[in-house]
Amino acid sequence: MRPLIAALMLLPLAACTTGDKPETVTAPEISLQTLKDVTKTLSSDAFEGRAPGSAGEEKSLAYIVEQFQAAGLQPGNNGSWFQDVPLVEISAKNVSPLTFTGGSENLSLAYGPDMVVSTYRVTPHIEVKDSPVVFVGYGINAPERGWNDYEGVDVKGKTVIILVNDPDWETQGLEGTFGGRAMTYYGRWTYKYEEAARQGAAAAIIVHQTEPAAYGWNVVQSSWTGAQQVADAENGHMDQSAADGWIQLEYAKKLFASAGQNFDELAQAAKQPGFRAVPLTGVQASVSFDNDIRKHSSKNVIGILPGTERPDEYVLYTAHWDHLGHCEAAPDGDDICNGAVDNATGVASLVALAKANSEAGAAPRSQVFLAVTAEESGLLGSAYYGDHPVFPLAQTVGGVNIDALQPVGPSRNVVVVGKGKSELDGFLERALTTQGRVASDEPTPEKGFYYRSDHFSFAKHGVPMIYFESGEDLVDGGVAAGKAAADDYTENRYHGPKDEYSDDWDWSGILQNEQLYYIVGRSLAESDAWPNWVEGDEFRAIRDRSRAGAQ
Repeated sequence: MRPLIAALMLLPLAACTTGDKPETVTAPEISLQTLKDVTKTLSSDAFEGRAPGSAGEEKSLAYIVEQFQAAGLQPGNNGSWFQDVPLVEISAKNVSPLTFTGGSENLSLAYGPDMVVSTYRVTPHIEVKDSPVVFVGYGINAPERGWNDYEGVDVKGKTVIILVNDPDWETQGLEGTFGGRAMTYYGRWTYKYEEAARQGAAAAIIVHQTEPAAYGWNVVQSSWTGAQQVADAENGHMDQSAADGWIQLEYAKKLFASAGQNFDELAQAAKQPGFRAVPLTGVQASVSFDNDIRKHSSKNVIGILPGTERPDEYVLYTAHWDHLGHCEAAPDGDDICNGAVDNATGVASLVALAKANSEAGAAPRSQVFLAVTAEESGLLGSAYYGDHPVFPLAQTVGGVNIDALQPVGPSRNVVVVGKGKSELDGFLERALTTQGRVASDEPTPEKGFYYRSDHFSFAKHGVPMIYFESGEDLVDGGVAAGKAAADDYTENRYHGPKDEYSDDWDWSGILQNEQLYYIVGRSLAESDAWPNWVEGDEFRAIRDRSRAGAQ
């Protein structure tokens, strides 16, 4: 442990409180050995990548419960450690090429290297045959922003081609119809498929471009091939498009050219207000595949330290335990996506923080440690908890979400995902002063990280959760070194078989952030404050209604 980190652990913090006497929180030493042991174990090959519904899940759940118990937690769901999360596993097989016919050149795209395709529909067979193709720009229908890419076009039964991200993602500032450089939810692939289904499209295909997508084709291929998880639903999701997928950029350009269109010109036109969808006249899309379907219940793991004074007020710590399981093999044949950084480190953090809080003694408010499932499948575990909360959301104060801790050494800053959205920023700012560090805006807001981790599921229900990551301004090497490390992880390990544990990791920066997680969470548990979203934030009204009903 570096001397700087050890010294930082002893510094107190004045917590935000509405009472007469401000509380102080002293950050204890967080167990480095716990962090190492839990991360190494959960990301070992024995856990097979922790896919929901697999043998790896069973091992993961048993291990997490064992660790939660050892850390001093109690079962959090009426005497049980678990909350069942009903899921459906859909595994595509016999996938045909995605073909585009009727243009000047017929195209046949192979599953995996050229395109990926799947379905939300719980049905044994999917077939899209001779479906007319329409380019719908960014695929956004946002009346409150005066934008509708579907205006004046009927796409029922058709295949829509969609651009990833928002129309103004290339803007350098944060001003614009869709937040400028910062991605809104309209830019996420989840929204684009949802809207295409609402419009009646038979298939929705996103064009992959590395910069606005925020990851390379390798991530798309590893994440979208193999078994996919969807939430169980009474209608079997038959109201969704039959097929959703991605295609490589080079094939999108060929597709447009075959219809006498220029992809680059239309992509630029789609950024402008008033854009109207463009049919790729004469071109028809076809694809088919079979599905192996298995309904099962995955599980969220819930532990609690009951509060001493206000046990019916709850502070959350969340991290997802799942990863991708067996995935697209690396050149050396390794096909286990171990998810060491993403997110064995987050679960390890939950265990270490639970242990530290237990050893410090119970706080006035209850502290809940929630390891959720199926984050990699679209935040399904946290979304289920949000829809079926074990503890009333109106009585949930807020908390900390922990995802993908990077072993890159200490940094001078942290990056707050969604900085300026809630009053939790104040708790973090006070914690940072104890370390002489600062909170920074996201350097790549176009990547839409706010919509890509479990805090978003709680935000939609009005509960503020702070989510921050190690900053790129590293003590050793500055911003250049931090950016290089982030790029290296994204390009070579993220959602791939090489996200593996190493005994050579530098944990000092993670330990810095562990202190912040502890201080922020403990401060919430010690205080009687009810942090809200800032005035004008889209989640503020939900929180206000929720709290009004609780008082």
